[in-house]
Amino acid sequence: MPGAEAPPPRLALDAVAVRYGGAVQALQALSLCVQPGEVHVLLGPNGAGKSTALKAIAGLLPAEGGAISAGRVHFDGQVLDGQPPAWRVRAGLVPVLEGRRLFPRLSLEDNLRCGGLGRDASAEELAQDLEAVYTLFPRLRERRRSPAGLGSGGEQQMAAIGRALMARPRLLLLDELSMGLAARVVDEIVAVLHHLNTTQGLSLLLAEQGAGAVLRHAHRVTVIDRGRAERSGPVAALGGREALAARYFGVSEAA
Repeated sequence: MPGAEAPPPRLALDAVAVRYGGAVQALQALSLCVQPGEVHVLLGPNGAGKSTALKAIAGLLPAEGGAISAGRVHFDGQVLDGQPPAWRVRAGLVPVLEGRRLFPRLSLEDNLRCGGLGRDASAEELAQDLEAVYTLFPRLRERRRSPAGLGSGGEQQMAAIGRALMARPRLLLLDELSMGLAARVVDEIVAVLHHLNTTQGLSLLLAEQGAGAVLRHAHRVTVIDRGRAERSGPVAALGGREALAARYFGVSEAA
């Protein structure tokens, strides 16, 4: 409609600074936007501040002695100041943290079910969402009764993502998706995320330091180093996927 107001970004960080213990500066005035339906990659070396940025968005900093010392985080136009992690998950802002964080003694299926509990899903809704996850990741269906701690790295990462999907996210935060995984497994998982993005409009913010696969379907990239955004923009404007993969991952996209 002419004159209609444009919708707000799905996520916006406005000059966000983070300190740990009141002294260690981990982020310095980081700004970025993720539009609805966008795949945005937060790219940078180890220690650049990528994980800190995702924890700031998810409201997880206090658990590690950290806090936002300046700036604000907005989700769908709403300032998230003071909102606890559980509230953010119910609002559709769902993290998949580095290390997967599964309950190792519970079965893979019980881990998946945990993802639907925070939104008070009915038994019927849980069953529907569980079937949807198994359709995306058939390997989890085959291994659903096995303890999560006995799963391979790929199975555990699929389960961590599946658990997040059970919360019905509007924005999925993924930290080091590719860490410790074979390239073919990363490709398999990235293909599923691309499918969700293109068919359901799921917005994605992926923090990565070691694989080029995530760049194949990225719309925008923010390059971060020492807590600051060095460059940000559409993939093509930053030299294209192959150039970014070669510069920041040391590999050819075709490799």
